[in-house]
Amino acid sequence: MISNYLTFFDKPDGKLKRHSKPTSLLGGLLILINLYLIIFSLRLFDIDNSTFDSNFEIVVIILGTLFYLIGLFDDLKNLTPNIKLLLLILSVLLIVYLFPQINLELIKISFLEKNYYFNQYSFLFTTLSFLLLVNAMNMFDGINLQLILFCSFVLILFIMKGFIPIFFILLFISLIFLGLLNFKNKIFLGDGGAYLLSSLLGSTFIYQYKKFDNYFFGDEVFVILIIPAIDMLRLFIERLLNKTHPFKGDLNHLHHIVDNFTKNKNLTIIITIGACIIPTIFLFMGFKTYNILILTVIIYISLISYLKLKNK
Repeated sequence: MISNYLTFFDKPDGKLKRHSKPTSLLGGLLILINLYLIIFSLRLFDIDNSTFDSNFEIVVIILGTLFYLIGLFDDLKNLTPNIKLLLLILSVLLIVYLFPQINLELIKISFLEKNYYFNQYSFLFTTLSFLLLVNAMNMFDGINLQLILFCSFVLILFIMKGFIPIFFILLFISLIFLGLLNFKNKIFLGDGGAYLLSSLLGSTFIYQYKKFDNYFFGDEVFVILIIPAIDMLRLFIERLLNKTHPFKGDLNHLHHIVDNFTKNKNLTIIITIGACIIPTIFLFMGFKTYNILILTVIIYISLISYLKLKNK
């Protein structure tokens, strides 16, 4: 096993890590290798519209690699939350400085005619967006298949929209095989894999905004990401109220609360991923995003409150 040689293992600690035996952390590395191979192969065969524009392609590769390495070091050395946050900020700022095209200069809301421009503050908004996304995705990881299924769902949306479909179809296939290994408890994504996938999703949401006419509006992107987003917000608020670091891990995530109630990890996955998919279904049915957001937040808060009460 490669992971035996590299000693990339997630070892149970009886606290936050409750799996039964050390498990390979090569999931993120496998995604990174697949990302390299897919981009190289599609460029080699010169398939039209098969991948990102050349400059944006470099952004995806460099940012994905940096994010993966930060997550990997965290997996191996258990970095402090502040160090992780600083490294992520520096990585995004570096990419924004070297490749200004990654900057998100404006935001468009589906139910408003006016566009909102960030002008000289665009780099701050871009950095904040990546930080929020990577933390939301990382917090959403913690039970087998959950993050892989959610990211696969987002890739399917990209494919349906026609955003460089060949690239995302190949990436989706690689996630299927990784998901099978993850389901069998053979391999974990680790922070490296979660950070890498976050960088890829974030870069694509910016790219589709700039390059495609049928882009997702800013509020539509938030609908797609709403469950991981509001779960992160709840955790931040509760941790601050409890006077703990907002990025310090605990067992209070959505999947933990649901799993404590169901006592069945497969059912837990069905519930959490279903909660992620339903708002997007309403979006494609033509419901206004503000109605979807309000309804989802109400249902989420009600569900969390009910399950916490039952779990006491």
